[in-house]
Parts: sequence; C-alpha cells; structure tokens
Amino acid sequence: MKLLNADGSAAELSGNGLRGLAAILIRAREAAGGAIDPDLEISTTAGLRRLRLTGRDGARYVLDADMGQPSGLTQQILSAGGETVTVSVLSMGNPQCVLLGLLPDDERFARLGPALERHASFPYGTNVEFAVVEAPDRVRIRIWERGVGPTESSGTGSCAAAVVAAAHGGAQRRVEVVAPGGAQWVEWTDAGVQLTGWAEIVCEGQFLLEL
Repeated sequence: MKLLNADGSAAELSGNGLRGLAAILIRAREAAGGAIDPDLEISTTAGLRRLRLTGRDGARYVLDADMGQPSGLTQQILSAGGETVTVSVLSMGNPQCVLLGLLPDDERFARLGPALERHASFPYGTNVEFAVVEAPDRVRIRIWERGVGPTESSGTGSCAAAVVAAAHGGAQRRVEVVAPGGAQWVEWTDAGVQLTGWAEIVCEGQFLLEL
C-alpha cells in the first residue's frame, strides 16, 4: 500500500485506508468463490499491518486492525497561531500532535490546525487532533490532517487521540473515539493499539492511462 495525501505528498500510514483496501481484497476473494480467510496482512511505508474481518453489517465490512505501538510520546509547549499550547506528540507510524481540552470553534480550528501542522517542531509536518475526554470510555475529536486540512475521520488520528487521552487525560485504555464522520473503537494494550471500525465500497471505476 502506497498512500498519497490530497496535496500529492506522501503519507506513511492510514488506518481508514487500511480498512478500505482490506474491504477491496475481501470482496475480490468473495468474487473468486474461494474460502474467505478473515486475516489479512498489508505492507505499508510504516511497516506491516495485520487486519482481521470480524463481522458484516450489510455492505460494511467490520475489521480489527493492529496499528502497532505508539512511540515517542511526549508533551511539549508550543507557540502557534497566536497561542501558547500544551500538546502531546507521538508517532502512530505517522506523526501526530494531540491537543487535549475543549474542542475548538471553527475560527480557532482553522487558525490553530494549520499552524500546528506546519510548526517548526515538525519538519515533515504533522497530523493534528483536538480531543476532549467526554467520559472514561469516550473521546471526541476534530481532525486537521497533514496535507489535507479538515478531515471527517482518521484511523491513526483516532488511535493517537485515544493514547493521549489515556496517558494524559484520565481516559480508559479502551475508548470509543467519535469524529465528525463517525466513531471507531481503540484499545491500547501491552501488545499495541487495536483499531476497530468498518469499511464500505461505495463506488468503483476504471481510468485509462495514456502511454
């Protein structure tokens, strides 16, 4: 799997993208008429990721994804967008910056999101999540994605927000992470971070490459 952002820049990993590709692979197996192996392995720029098909919900494939261990988790104080903020920085196979607290209004989101994405502390840019712990088992987020901007959902961003909420926000290690586009479940154990969500193939087509 090779991933490109909307602006054409390369990205290391996408949790939602993993599930989308897994759904395509599973459907291809189904079309071939063979037995369906629920386990898949996908090689990414960030390394091998394993997924398991755990159920079906109509046209949706429900999948668990092994997202690996978070690394480099630290807290930093940064000046960005005219503010001084405390952020949690980590890698989920890609760079993540999480700001715990009340979710920002649209003006603050549009100002602080890109300022953190392109902050000098992140020479390759970073994904940004604003996260609030609503309950011990529920975290709500807004996402400013590197190379994209406002994003309805992010698998790696949900994982990062869950890890930070557990480490620095008092949340449990298994939480529902609610983004504008829907919810995913994240569990952080000694074995790593597991992301559970669905993928649905909504359209397909072909393009002709002029040689």
